Amino acid sequence: MGEETMDLAADDAVEAILRGGLAREARALTAVVPVLRHLLGSEAQSLVSDAILARVRGMIRDIAAQLSAAGAGRDPAARAAGGDPAGIDALAESLLADAALLAHCHALATESLVADRLQQRHAIDPVLSPLLQELIAAEDPAVAALAMATLAAQSRFVQGQRRMELPLGELPAELFHALIARADAPGSAGIARLQTGYDEAASRLGLLARLVAAMRRGAVAALAIDHAGLALFASTLARETRAERGAVVLACHEGQSLRLALLLRAAGLAAPAIERQLVLAEPAAQLPVAIGALAPQRAAALLAADGPA
Repeated sequence: MGEETMDLAADDAVEAILRGGLAREARALTAVVPVLRHLLGSEAQSLVSDAILARVRGMIRDIAAQLSAAGAGRDPAARAAGGDPAGIDALAESLLADAALLAHCHALATESLVADRLQQRHAIDPVLSPLLQELIAAEDPAVAALAMATLAAQSRFVQGQRRMELPLGELPAELFHALIARADAPGSAGIARLQTGYDEAASRLGLLARLVAAMRRGAVAALAIDHAGLALFASTLARETRAERGAVVLACHEGQSLRLALLLRAAGLAAPAIERQLVLAEPAAQLPVAIGALAPQRAAALLAADGPA
C-alpha cells in the first residue's frame, strides 16, 4: 500500500512538471495573434524583418485583392491586374481584426518556414516525401490519384508561400464563408462564382485529410516527419489526436517541444520514436521527463486541460 502511494505521488509530481511546461508553451502561443495584430498594424512594421510577419501580411493583402477583384466581377486569380490599391489596403487592414484568419495565416506561414528549416537541416523535401512517393505508386488507383493531387496541391502551396499568396479556395470552409459575407459586393456575379467553385475537399488541407483517411491503419507511417514530410505528418497527427492541424504545426516550431512530445504520445508513439521527431523539429530539445511512462490517454488529457490543442 505504501509503495502504491509513493508511485501515485511520483506520477503527480511528473504531471505537475509537464503541466508547468505546457503552461509556459501555452502562454507563448496565446500571445501570438495579439502580437501579430500589433506588429502588422504598427507604424514600426518596416523595422520588423521577421519572415513570418512578412508572409502573414502578404497573405492578408492577397486575400483582400482577391475579394476586391471578385466583387468587381474580375477573376480573383488575376488580382494583380486592375483594382484600387488604396481600397485593397483598407480591406486588408480591416481583415487584420479577424483573429481566426490571422491565426490561420500564421499557422500556414509557420508551416512553410518550418518546412524550409527541415529541408536545410535534414534534407526533408517540402513537396515530395518518401511516403508520398510510395502512395503515388500504390496499387489502389484511388489512393494513387489522391496522392498525385496532394503532390500538386503541396507544390502550389510552396510556390504560393514564396509569393506570399493564399488563394481563397484554399481556406477552410468557415473562414471562406465568413470572408464572402464581408465582401463589399456579396451579391455580385464574381462572388457568386467564387461560392459556386469552392470545394473544401479539393483544397490542399482537404486533400491531405482525405489521403490520411485513405491510408487507414497505415497512417501510423506518417507519424515520422522525415518519412512523411511536414504537411502529411501534421495532418496525420491532427487526425490521430483530434487536435487542430494549425496547433500541430505550431507544436513543430522551436520552443514547443513539450507540446509536440505530448501530441505524439497521445497518438501512441513510444519514447524512442518521440525523441527522434523532437530532434528533427528542434535539435536542442530534450525528451520530457517520464514521457514514455505516461499513458496516451493521460497525455491527451493534459493537452485538453491546457486548452484546445
